[in-house]
Amino acid sequence: MKKRDIISGIAVVLLTLSSCSSQYQVTSVNRSRILIDSKYDATQDQEIATFMQPYKQSVDSIMGPVVGRAAKYMAVVRPESTLSNLLADILVWSGRLYDEQPVFAVYNMGGMRAAIAEGDITYGDVLDVAPFENKICFVTLHGDKVLELFRQIASVGGEAVSHGVEIVIGKGGSLVSARLNGEEIDPNADYRVATIDYVAQGNDKLEAFKSSTNINSPESEENNVRYIIVKYMKEKTAAGEVIDAEIEGRIKYENK
Repeated sequence: MKKRDIISGIAVVLLTLSSCSSQYQVTSVNRSRILIDSKYDATQDQEIATFMQPYKQSVDSIMGPVVGRAAKYMAVVRPESTLSNLLADILVWSGRLYDEQPVFAVYNMGGMRAAIAEGDITYGDVLDVAPFENKICFVTLHGDKVLELFRQIASVGGEAVSHGVEIVIGKGGSLVSARLNGEEIDPNADYRVATIDYVAQGNDKLEAFKSSTNINSPESEENNVRYIIVKYMKEKTAAGEVIDAEIEGRIKYENK
């Protein structure tokens, strides 16, 4: 095929798409995480399975141990979801491991990369949810910066926040109201916040964190958030409890 024929073909496609695009308009965008499990691979290729078996045994010995049991399927959906609530609450729970008492926690939903299925939760499942090398981090934010942070969370349609946070989002992603443990945010007070180092750096449009002070950000590997999640789940399991979370209205849209 000649170069001019390729160019002509591309031009035809572009013109076709442009003529079609005028008929449609995006009205909303929603996302969720879909669990990929064996039901998507009902017919197994035996040759591939045989080839993978030696590697599978090695991986399963690391990823297979059960660390907890989920009461139900939990996934991430904005503005609020069961899995995002669970992980934010785990960050607050972890404060005692570091002699910290965070008032609330923020975890970016974009860092949660899988859902959790009902039933046994393995270490591999936790790794799927939290695959990055993100470490726990505790910071202090002045009250005016907490309000700025909540405005930024509203502008992106919600992030994972811990129990006690109440954010109402208005038209265009505006912040209608924000309360913490039933009280208005005091712009002159200081608030201790649990998060992860990636968020504490002001990423995912949460730039209010760049004003943080008194930062406690341990860098060694055992402070990776996935290990903290595993510790939480093992403690709950040892106490005879299942892993669960509910939608509480932590983040919601006005008039909904």
